[in-house]
Amino acid sequence: MEFVRSLRRLWRHRYFRRLLVVRVAIQSSDGVLQVALAAYVLFSPERQPDAVSIAIVLAITLLPFSILGPFAAVVIDRVSRRQVLLVANLARAAVALGLAVLIATGLQTVAVELLIYGGLLLAMSLNRFLLAALSASLPHTIDPDEYLVANAVVPTVGPAGLLIGVAVATPVRLVLGHAMPDYRANAVLFLIATAGFVVSAVLALSIPRRQLGPDGLTPTTRARDVVTGLVEAVSHLRRQRPASLGLRTIGAHRLIHGIVTVATILVYRNYFHRPDQIDAAIADLGLLVVITGAGFVFASVLTPPMSARLGLRSTMIICLLTSAVFQVVPGAIYARIPLMIAAFLLGLTAQGIKICVDTVVQAHVDDEFKGRVFVIYDIIFNVALVTAAVIGAVILPANGKSVMIIIILAICYLLVALWFTSASRGMSMNEGTESLRAAS
Repeated sequence: MEFVRSLRRLWRHRYFRRLLVVRVAIQSSDGVLQVALAAYVLFSPERQPDAVSIAIVLAITLLPFSILGPFAAVVIDRVSRRQVLLVANLARAAVALGLAVLIATGLQTVAVELLIYGGLLLAMSLNRFLLAALSASLPHTIDPDEYLVANAVVPTVGPAGLLIGVAVATPVRLVLGHAMPDYRANAVLFLIATAGFVVSAVLALSIPRRQLGPDGLTPTTRARDVVTGLVEAVSHLRRQRPASLGLRTIGAHRLIHGIVTVATILVYRNYFHRPDQIDAAIADLGLLVVITGAGFVFASVLTPPMSARLGLRSTMIICLLTSAVFQVVPGAIYARIPLMIAAFLLGLTAQGIKICVDTVVQAHVDDEFKGRVFVIYDIIFNVALVTAAVIGAVILPANGKSVMIIIILAICYLLVALWFTSASRGMSMNEGTESLRAAS
């Protein structure tokens, strides 16, 4: 199996192994946190979410990092990335513990709600910061010709950790929901997430402080240095056209995929289930997350050999075109089984695109800019998702069901595929794939 061979090849690198374990621990804990967040925000008995409420939640949790991200990006390129993993995990543990205490009180005053949403905002922002630091650290643990291999394995093993967290937290939440009030059950999940973040911080200590870069540390103490560093990273991206095009393409893809995500949440919450059927809705959405994750895993098996034979550019075009097809068939059939099949297939193509873009960015961005570029990458993700939720709030019905909107989204996938095909013509995007091509 290609995935197993790739993992075995990378496993010989001691610090790759350690970094991968840290990533799995972080994302498993994040899976627990996201179930807790969804249970609190979307599945409380007194709430029946619509697209507007989902858009508000996403804006609260994602947009602040989009504003602060450039400053965090320069931190990743100016201080030890191992320390970033350590301190950010400990900070996240403290935030999750505070959320557990607040939610356990059962109070729903305006002040308490503001504190809870503020904590969720900080926790989600720190997660994106951690993922950017992990991505920027990866080249320091592997050989340069192993980028595609690593970007197939790591984005799969990481989400596998997320799925572990979801798979553990979902049944725990369902069981606790029958044994205690919902707010206390949610508080327990936040406590479990707290423990996970502490473990992640301890695991990060197994990596030497300077091992993950950046090379040639230069302390940044002034806000002007931060702004200058961001401008330098943007200028570097302009010179690295393949990386710039990859980021724009995945931003466009994420915008479309985000509208689909909001619609799916609404369908499972308000179309398949009544407002009082909370446990059934949580169970169904948990299963959908696992199936989507299975698509991510299969992408790691399919994308490396496909990219080695066809090239990253052709692989991305194929993923965009097939996304358009899967969005309509079976994505426009509003029944559980077809939607689960669509979730798997769209997860497969979405992760395939991400693997390709990650590889392009790793190969075409200099190490001194990688932290900033990967945070910019995350900002593009965040802004696209929030924008998608806002668009969804305008165009989606309350139950999320609309065949016409699904068809329009499929057409959008086609348009992005055509634009990318034209913009990338004659562009070399295959650095980092040499070892796979030779093996093929």
